[in-house]
Amino acid sequence: MRRHSRRQILEGSLALAGFCLLSGCERPDRQATKIRRIGFLAVGSREGRTFLIDGLLQGLREHGYVEGKNIVIEYRFSEDRNERLPELAAELVNLNVALIVASGSPASLAAKRATTTIPIVMGSLAANPIEAGFITSLARPGGNITGMTEMASQLSGKRLELIKASVPDLTRVAFLWNPPNPASAPLLKELEAAAPRLEVKLQRLEVRVPEDLEGAFKAAVRQRAGALYVPGDPLTTNRPQVIADLALTHRLPTISDYGGLPRAGGLLSYGPDLVDSYRRAAAFVDKILKGANPGELPMEQPTKFDLVVNQKTARFLGLTIPQSVLQQATQVIE
Repeated sequence: MRRHSRRQILEGSLALAGFCLLSGCERPDRQATKIRRIGFLAVGSREGRTFLIDGLLQGLREHGYVEGKNIVIEYRFSEDRNERLPELAAELVNLNVALIVASGSPASLAAKRATTTIPIVMGSLAANPIEAGFITSLARPGGNITGMTEMASQLSGKRLELIKASVPDLTRVAFLWNPPNPASAPLLKELEAAAPRLEVKLQRLEVRVPEDLEGAFKAAVRQRAGALYVPGDPLTTNRPQVIADLALTHRLPTISDYGGLPRAGGLLSYGPDLVDSYRRAAAFVDKILKGANPGELPMEQPTKFDLVVNQKTARFLGLTIPQSVLQQATQVIE
């Protein structure tokens, strides 16, 4: 009787296994380790974008994705040759990635031109996404693009106010200008609107490649600029130490979009927390991988803004940062 019972159990188990094979059942552990492949297209180098990648990876972990376990990221970097971005975007399209995370306005533009079907998540777009033609509205982007926007140009007037308040008798502000970047034209428009109100004149310094930076600083000094506006172009955000060293060498007070520059030795920065923006961008990745339509996911604006003041640099430059500025600071470097 016992032998017959064991035979029935064995036969039942074999039958169940056969049924699963015929009906396409998968083992639970195989389902749990399903790997998704996404692309990451960026301006500059892996080293320069590491802090942003770390923010993205942190956000992905919060949503249950671990690189190398259940998600694979195909990285492509321009290495400061932005003319390669279309080719790199095409590589990701040919790999048929599930989506592309674009890092930097030129990378976002290259991805947009490369595909109208593969979803694109912009990690933190400096350009105005509507003016630059990426989306039709923040609430309903349309097409295959969504993500985070920085409000970079909208904050330029505030940055001019901060540097004007911190540098006595400031009348001329130079700013680094990279014409091919889609973020540059809206930034110039906002700066030109704010400058007369603050009684400062603007001096454009064209920089397209890293080799242009030193010459730009020398031109600023030669033309008697009293301060330098450093925008959030990847050309500068990827190399804060280089910019800070040049500013200190030429004794130029700087105002920048992001905290990396004053932490490296620049004077002031005011803008969104980029690492937090990339962490939040991971939520878009998660929703799209789960089937959401990117065109129906509202773009998000930053909710956290930091004012970073480097008092050590202020003393080196012989400046006294007024209390009206210090009271707004989220970080003061002594």
